[in-house]
Amino acid sequence: MNDSNRIRPRRLRRSQALRDMVSETRVHADQLIMPHFVLGEDGQQESIESMPGIDRMGPDRLLRQVEADRELGIRSVLLFGLTGDSTKDSHGTASKDPTGAGPRAIALLKKEFGDDLLVITDVCLCPFTDHGHCGPLENGQPDNDATLPLLGEMARVHADAGADFVAPSDMMDHRVAAIRDALDQSGHAGVGILSYSVKFASAYYGPFRDAASSSPQEGNRAGYQMDLRNGREAEREALLDEAEGADMLMVKPALAYLDVIRRVREVSRLPLAAYNVSGEYSAVKAAAERGWLEESLVVRENLTAMARAGADLLITYHARDALREGWL
Repeated sequence: MNDSNRIRPRRLRRSQALRDMVSETRVHADQLIMPHFVLGEDGQQESIESMPGIDRMGPDRLLRQVEADRELGIRSVLLFGLTGDSTKDSHGTASKDPTGAGPRAIALLKKEFGDDLLVITDVCLCPFTDHGHCGPLENGQPDNDATLPLLGEMARVHADAGADFVAPSDMMDHRVAAIRDALDQSGHAGVGILSYSVKFASAYYGPFRDAASSSPQEGNRAGYQMDLRNGREAEREALLDEAEGADMLMVKPALAYLDVIRRVREVSRLPLAAYNVSGEYSAVKAAAERGWLEESLVVRENLTAMARAGADLLITYHARDALREGWL
């Protein structure tokens, strides 16, 4: 027998125990971040038709859900505070209301769980503007520099409420520096920034926009979110945010951008998150409901692919089901 015939990679695949022992990529509970949509009033709970299994919840119900999720091993949450149409205006003024849904939920969770729960908050104006864009408009697009102090103020309010990390998702230039300055100047030097560094203008956000009522009334976000055709630009965006003081980076969406996750991983040593977004989640749910896919296997495969591409953290609506049902 020649040397090549002696080499048989299949020997390492013979049993589940052996495959587990030599696996190169592992997904575990500590990597998972569960997103939540927060309503302003206690007792509220609303299902999201386009996101089966995910609800909008008032702070009290969110507290109970997070407590149950912690029993499964989920110790990190990403909060999206929502507001009613009557409070929306051109500048997203409700975003800095310390009695709003987001700050109330932050304070409640931190009072209950303290440092045993990592609370990350989305910082963006689009759920709070009456036009649905991510800042006050000039010629139909957000005015970049006019938006920065508004984001800084929103981040400060979240930090005052107890947030561990703020996560700017607006894609304005220099917003990480503006938020870092706002936090430091208000006594919150210890609050971190998880930046949506590489956020593409994507068709996968549809169910999220239903959940957050944040669709633009006119136009789209292609003028400030990234073009799906660009990879080198993703590296540039990530490095700019790192230079401005980001503590962690993110690529969003995940599945159509695994190559971008790898590229960012190779140019930065910061912790890197991948956001397994609403459309990716809902597509799997819809196919599984019709019996076209085996949900448990597809979710495991998708999350593993994100980690294999280089993501340290996985923001995913599948987190609860994956841990409760033992899919990982």
